[in-house]
Amino acid sequence: MRVLVLGRSGQVATELTRLAAARGIALRSLDRAALDLSQPQAVRRALPGLLGDAQVLINATAWTAVDAAETDEPAAARVNAEAPGEMARVAAAAGLPFLHVSTDYVFDGSGTAAWTPDDTPAPLSAYGRSKLAGETAVREAGGVHAILRTSWVFSAQGGNFVKTMLRLGRDRAALNVVADQIGGPTPAAAIAAALLDMALALHQGRGAGGTYHFAGGPDTSWAGFAREIFARAGLPVRVDEIAGADWPTPAPRPGNSRLDCTTLEQEFGIARPDWRDGLDQVLAELARKETT
Repeated sequence: MRVLVLGRSGQVATELTRLAAARGIALRSLDRAALDLSQPQAVRRALPGLLGDAQVLINATAWTAVDAAETDEPAAARVNAEAPGEMARVAAAAGLPFLHVSTDYVFDGSGTAAWTPDDTPAPLSAYGRSKLAGETAVREAGGVHAILRTSWVFSAQGGNFVKTMLRLGRDRAALNVVADQIGGPTPAAAIAAALLDMALALHQGRGAGGTYHFAGGPDTSWAGFAREIFARAGLPVRVDEIAGADWPTPAPRPGNSRLDCTTLEQEFGIARPDWRDGLDQVLAELARKETT
């Protein structure tokens, strides 16, 4: 299988490149220099000539600055909605399966039940609205596609909650962490593995396209996640639980980010990963980086 990935330096894109090499999958990636997603028209013009011999197209790019989207929603929409729509149309015209990563932020976070792919989205934030519009654009392109909603992504690359907690935990004896937002932390490496498994199935005509959920288990709060990070990293940091209302942010966060991943396992045989195993692997990688 020959895969073209949109994105190169992000958490999921980095893990896709690493995992494809380990699996012997031919993978090329395009960075912003090759394709500027802030200019969707450029995607429409340039991408067809960049497909080469690709058999599957994966979009691992996104505007992920959740709070910044509140003050520049048009820019977030260009990257998260208009550009993926152009990608999906190019893939459909070329007859290639298109895989796209989305988010729990398309839901309003109400209730306590895990969200299913069939539940009605109602995003609270500009970021969530831009990602939902991207999903719609991908579906409307008309080609074979799979949208993978995920949550609370972490890895040894880029900026994420694990790295933030480790940085703060080295300097402080106690931290206030939100305890009333619940979700599934998800290793970027596990997302990459799921995408490649789905890509192969769709390329071979196995498995149905559509919208799926994928998040690590068991569900926890940000405070619970922080405690596990500190415990496994050997940092004696006390975690004091606070409400999300006591940690205001420009973009509202969903209180309930639980994702029901049943249909992904039924259709593709991909089970929820234990995020604690992924956390151990990330901590080990970060430790290796510190010693080199």
